[in-house]
Amino acid sequence: MLATVAEQQDIVVESSTPELTILYQDDYVVAIDKPSGLLVHRSWLDTNATEFAVQKLRDQIGQHVYPVHRLDRPTSGVLLFVLDKDSARHLMQQFIDHTTEKRYLAVVRGHIDQGILDYPLKYQYDKIADKKADQIKPAQDAITEYRCLAKTEVPIAVGPYQASRYSLVELVPKTGRKHQLRRHMKHLRHPIVGDTSHGDGKHNTMFREHFAIHRLLLHAEYLSFIHPKTEQRIEVHAPLSGDFLRVLSDIQLSDIEAQNNNSLQK
Repeated sequence: MLATVAEQQDIVVESSTPELTILYQDDYVVAIDKPSGLLVHRSWLDTNATEFAVQKLRDQIGQHVYPVHRLDRPTSGVLLFVLDKDSARHLMQQFIDHTTEKRYLAVVRGHIDQGILDYPLKYQYDKIADKKADQIKPAQDAITEYRCLAKTEVPIAVGPYQASRYSLVELVPKTGRKHQLRRHMKHLRHPIVGDTSHGDGKHNTMFREHFAIHRLLLHAEYLSFIHPKTEQRIEVHAPLSGDFLRVLSDIQLSDIEAQNNNSLQK
């Protein structure tokens, strides 16, 4: 995998968006705040894409970089890279062993409280990448902790209801299944706003038309890991910004979100 990523970095990619925000950097590790809509690396999922986090970061810092985990294209937030293959192996093993800690923020449909969802998920196969794979894998264990940070009611009718309810939630995945958070929230009947694969199309349309939101409202706010060289625990935060922060204000979740900001960083 690492060799493939390194080869991909030799492809010249035209840069047309602002520089990536670097949240943490030393001689071995770099963490960025990945914008929603940016692919981590070149993929068959979108053959027309011209920008990728791997190449943009390489060009920005002047060094080859290796991603050690993934974020879905529509998800924003903390994305971790390393600068050498030894560090890559060390950190990738932490993700495999679930010794990293991750927290996400999401806006979901409806009012939700808190709990732990232990709901196995069937492996999702890629049409091209997994075309020859054995497609009879049993469902995999999948566990997500969720906690409501704020609730709101928006006076806009969606379907038969004259007002629409939403919650700002903190999501903590204890396993790392494909689209786990999006699929788990769908299972709880509180889909994430802006999710075109597992969400509610009527609410997504309302957010596009009334709030100009054309993205998934899911953000990787926090990541902690053991440094591959110093063995110290590193904590990285990606504050909410841009359209995500704006829509929280628009639907009157921003004040409560700010009050919860300190608790999110503990």
